[in-house]
Amino acid sequence: MLIFTEQELKQYVQLNNEAIAIVEAGFTKLANDEAVMPQIMRVDLHDQNGEVDVKTAYVKGEDMFAIKVSSGFFNNYKLGLPSGNGLMLLISTQTGIPQAILLDNGYLTEVRTAAAGAIAANYLSRKNIETVGVIGAGSQARYQARALKLVRDYKRILVYSRSEDRSRKYAADMSAELGVEVQVAESAEALVRNSDTVITTTPAKEPVIKAEWLHPGLHITAMGSDAEHKQELEAEVLARADKLICDTKAQCARLGELHHALDKGVLTNESHVIELGQLTSGRLRGRVSDEEITVCDLTGTGVQDTVIALFAYSELVKREIGLKAENEKLVIKN
Repeated sequence: MLIFTEQELKQYVQLNNEAIAIVEAGFTKLANDEAVMPQIMRVDLHDQNGEVDVKTAYVKGEDMFAIKVSSGFFNNYKLGLPSGNGLMLLISTQTGIPQAILLDNGYLTEVRTAAAGAIAANYLSRKNIETVGVIGAGSQARYQARALKLVRDYKRILVYSRSEDRSRKYAADMSAELGVEVQVAESAEALVRNSDTVITTTPAKEPVIKAEWLHPGLHITAMGSDAEHKQELEAEVLARADKLICDTKAQCARLGELHHALDKGVLTNESHVIELGQLTSGRLRGRVSDEEITVCDLTGTGVQDTVIALFAYSELVKREIGLKAENEKLVIKN
């Protein structure tokens, strides 16, 4: 078994166009029934404002598949710690024998989640956008802004979060990193009304975006709701959208923003809901006019985890990077 560390993974796996293409191909395989993906298993620790998810998928034809254990403990920022963590295990599809452990501490999840956001925006956001609104100021808020910059040449970011201090730090850091103007918005409403594309990245339990704030041409990517009790968008937002896209309809109907719209009855069925893989595979078109309002509901899929883990594995193995566990001892390969 090979063991890879977070530092090694960060050195050779970056959030770039190659990573986006790999995740996009994963969504296409999912749409083409070339992947087997069970439901997410989750343990909630509500008294600690935390959760642990187990996600997996077998992509047909691959030699290995990933099982990922990821945690989100949303009070960690008070301790100076990231909210996300975890690891991935690669298992042989021929023998079931574990082949590698990727001790990424959630890094690969950050990359594949941001890649999905970029894919959604590439198909659904207007080609020429000036202002991006980011709700939330944590790690994924940063990754989403980086990923979007790879597919859209925006000029300004508006950021809003519950903590003004964190918003101001985000503004300073991302302005320096991306070379764009970053301003702290006075409210979520002001952010939405003045943005061309909005990304929500919070574990909110009550909606932070209202339907009355929507305007022609707006695209929203909501990636914070991945459990029944989470919700970032008012249910009517989904009803008002001209196009509603999910990473998977079944999962979003159980855990995502779609779940709340169906429960509330503002959407009576899922027949008009599009899956992201239907866009990446070319079966359906994304945005067709600059006036459309589009919404993408991302809950995070096991297919994303498997394809990014396989990519990371190949990148490190060809460089002979990592530790090899053999006969109860570790052999350093680098």
